[in-house]
Amino acid sequence: MQALWLESGELHYKDDVDLPTYQPDEALIRVLLAGICATDLQLIKGYYPFTGVLGHEFVGEVIQAPLKPEWIGRRVVGEINIGCGDCVQCLALRATHCENRQVLGIKKYHGAFAEYLSLPLDNLFCVPDNVPNEQAVFTEPLAAALEIQNQYHVKPTDTVLVIGAGRLGQLIAQTLALTGCHLQVVARYPKQQKLLKTQGIHWILETEIQSQHYDLIVEATGSDSGFKAAVHAVRPQGTIILKSTYKGDAKVNLSEIVVNEIQILGSRCGAFTPVLNLLAQQKLHPEILIDAQYSLAHGLSAFETAQDHQIMKVLLTP
Repeated sequence: MQALWLESGELHYKDDVDLPTYQPDEALIRVLLAGICATDLQLIKGYYPFTGVLGHEFVGEVIQAPLKPEWIGRRVVGEINIGCGDCVQCLALRATHCENRQVLGIKKYHGAFAEYLSLPLDNLFCVPDNVPNEQAVFTEPLAAALEIQNQYHVKPTDTVLVIGAGRLGQLIAQTLALTGCHLQVVARYPKQQKLLKTQGIHWILETEIQSQHYDLIVEATGSDSGFKAAVHAVRPQGTIILKSTYKGDAKVNLSEIVVNEIQILGSRCGAFTPVLNLLAQQKLHPEILIDAQYSLAHGLSAFETAQDHQIMKVLLTP
């Protein structure tokens, strides 16, 4: 089958990759759409040593499901973490932090930039009939965005700042806007600003960030400079939620964090069901971020396009 294969930091297009193997409690899925995200770009730069088929944002159709043949033909999205089921974290119902976990297209598990992929049936979620593929493909990053509200109860009275208006920052802004909070988003580029404006979300420039002002700050820039800006802007006893992943270490002024009693939370994956419900209710509109769509055969060009800071979402089709 066709696939985009990452090895030694180099991305290759291949047309001779073996079909995924699958166990009786797994499904074989035909990929309908897959999305390139910042993590994929970071993996190419060496964020994590991965070899295999890249990609973890997808919507697909179940082709084979030995234990649940009724799933055949259903459109699905999939939780990307595959737990072992036996370690301390799994037994404590923290499978996304499994000590032996595999992660679709990121860690020891072939991903979605291919014609087919396999996943455990327990990882799959049916896509509502009224949700098009162009929205469903955003389920995984939207779940990551919505996870913020599981970690921090956002009140309408809260002043909230999102630093970073890229792919994930835009989705975070859409989900936070649903809370009615006093939301601002730092947006550098005209395209980012325009997208936020179409959603009725207030954007500001970096020079307009108020010092020690915000109850909650979400850092989603993908760079350590965003964290420094967050520490400067959060009020004493406020909260910073970190969404960025990038290669290398960040320099942190721990004294400032201690003195101002700042709470810092790491935030990664989230639940799919709430996202699918919001999409079905047409309360989220991630499809406005789509800039381009490429076939797998032109996948290398797709990645070149995705690296442009003015490009939001690039999709791949088999």
